[in-house]
Amino acid sequence: MSPSRNDANQMPVDLATDLRQTVDQVTKEALNVGYRLEQRLTMVRQRRAKQRGDFPVMVAFDGFGTTAHVRVLGRALLKTAGPEDPTAEDASSIRGWRSFTSLPIAFAHVDVRLGGREFRLVADKGGVIDADLEIALEPGIHPAELRTEGSSWATSRMTVVSQTQKIGVVSDIDDTVMVTALPRPLLAAWNSFVLNEHARTPTPGMAVLMERLTKKHPGAPFIYLSTGAWNVAPTLRRFLSRNAYPAGALLLTDWGPTTDRWFRSGPRHKVENLEHLAKDFPDVKWILIGDDGQHDPEIYGEFAQRYPEHVAAVVIRNLSPAEAVLASGQLLAEDGPRIPEGIPLIEANDGATIAEKLVEVGLL
Repeated sequence: MSPSRNDANQMPVDLATDLRQTVDQVTKEALNVGYRLEQRLTMVRQRRAKQRGDFPVMVAFDGFGTTAHVRVLGRALLKTAGPEDPTAEDASSIRGWRSFTSLPIAFAHVDVRLGGREFRLVADKGGVIDADLEIALEPGIHPAELRTEGSSWATSRMTVVSQTQKIGVVSDIDDTVMVTALPRPLLAAWNSFVLNEHARTPTPGMAVLMERLTKKHPGAPFIYLSTGAWNVAPTLRRFLSRNAYPAGALLLTDWGPTTDRWFRSGPRHKVENLEHLAKDFPDVKWILIGDDGQHDPEIYGEFAQRYPEHVAAVVIRNLSPAEAVLASGQLLAEDGPRIPEGIPLIEANDGATIAEKLVEVGLL
């Protein structure tokens, strides 16, 4: 008996579904294999590093939080003895690739001392500590000390935000506070791995804008949210300090495969951290600062639609035509982000013009 018309039509659909499921399964298995291979390679490198005399160091990053809980950030590394230490705050004349020579200590045990209490944490596969701790602290700056087995104590600043604080600032880094021409691969690699950090260019007027925001909103938390790797955190801290940007916490990411992706998603990293901030600071409205060279308009616009009560303004630095071509290889679309009514959208090419527009809406 020949198949009915319905059976004949159904067969290709079933085949397509089976093929799609097979492809999904193969991709998932390949991702898991890639993740496991990276983990195995990291362990082999760690053993060899210890055998040749590399020693553990703890890099403590600035953290932040409320009077009830804080977010502790740091990274455990194995460092090769040499004349240049990319983790040092006073390091100078260091090219970007030096930041990638230290080996992370996967799943390192890390001790934390804060506010007279001690905590025991475990780092992730990239040696990164990013943990929420429940602890009662007074508003202000508190020292946080971190160490891993065999390392010295490293100290960072923990900024505890007052319950009365209503404004905070979240800023992108690449092409927002620092001209990097990301994400075009060759230029990104040049800026990250070759260029001397003293040759990196600050974005015109942005440091002054940020400093004015700190004076207008005393005690406001400053968060630098970027898709950059944790490897370059010390370099970024030196850049921000040298160019008079306000002190603030860095929220970066880790490169490499995960159990569901070959590479970590930059947009997802930003979305998840913005949602984390909304949860941690329920009474704070954020001034979201970014640029239109990557995904900031879309990410900020969607966050403002979902959490309008947590957004004071969306600030987008418009790249010039030349910057746009360097950043994305093409001129940018004219359509801006969709922002809910009542939330100011500020767009300009430089910090001075952005400042003028923030004055007009009462935020500066």
